[in-house]
Amino acid sequence: MTAATILLVDDEPSILQLSRMYLEREGFQIQTLGDGAQAFEAVGHIKPALMVLDVMLPGLDGFEICRRLRAANNQVPIIMLTARDEDIDKILGLELGADDYLTKPFNPRELVARVRSILRRADQLGTPDSAPLRLADLLIDPARREVTVNGLPVELRTQEFELLHLLAQNRGLVLTREKLLEKAWGFDFYGQTRTVDVHIAQLRRKIAASQVKIETVTGIGYKLVV
Repeated sequence: MTAATILLVDDEPSILQLSRMYLEREGFQIQTLGDGAQAFEAVGHIKPALMVLDVMLPGLDGFEICRRLRAANNQVPIIMLTARDEDIDKILGLELGADDYLTKPFNPRELVARVRSILRRADQLGTPDSAPLRLADLLIDPARREVTVNGLPVELRTQEFELLHLLAQNRGLVLTREKLLEKAWGFDFYGQTRTVDVHIAQLRRKIAASQVKIETVTGIGYKLVV
């Protein structure tokens, strides 16, 4: 099996070197770039399985790269790196289409864990519980990773699909943000529950035409209702 290619984009050589070393130890093929404009142009021919993308870059910043890729319907999974531990940076990245984020400095083992988690979910074609699930006008097909509303396809990113499927499997039940993080991302995101809120907001917009709704349970989490 061909190893997945990861594109690392950062203008700090020490970050590139350390991240590359840990990811290569895990069997990934690594491509590195330090310029945002070059990275955006390179995505088309490198076709990475995942990007690790710094926010602050020369040429083109990470936010703009993410925005342009999603506008072009390129759904490559993106982990954004930010040097500022501020919600606004994280929320903006997620709203523009990033799948996850890490704040510098970070433990390279955590980066490896998040890369593996996202790729595992992106590569899943089915699970033991892979039968299509219909709720009113909403159809979720885990085997094909497809969602339709009234027969029309809805384009969801990996974590959005995981959240919707999880809520649908537990329809009517309240799931805490912590439980959604654990199940949809695959490991502990303690203290990062804002990630769930941003993805839920995007998910609501994408299935707005459906009779199925995601309700907020204040101070706890979310539930899916028909």
